[in-house]
Amino acid sequence: MIPSINIKDLINKNISNIIDIRSIESYNNNHIPNAINIPFEKLIVEPNKYLERNKTYYLYCRSGFTSKKACEILIRMGFNTVNINGGYEEWILEK
Repeated sequence: MIPSINIKDLINKNISNIIDIRSIESYNNNHIPNAINIPFEKLIVEPNKYLERNKTYYLYCRSGFTSKKACEILIRMGFNTVNINGGYEEWILEK
């Protein structure tokens, strides 16, 4: 089971360490405030370059599908990740 959080909880808990795994173009178009952009391919290939094993990171993509897959891979590598359900599309609906 992949840990996950919904957008309302993300907003209410004022969570940091949010990673947008979409393309740089999508990120530059708009993104969740305070999120940093690390595209999926870069994050999966070189996670040690971007992540620390003692921190928890909250990942999102457009709809939540790719970020769930990224969380699954990173958890197997020993990182603490949480999927943001619904991704950026859900964020737009809640804001």
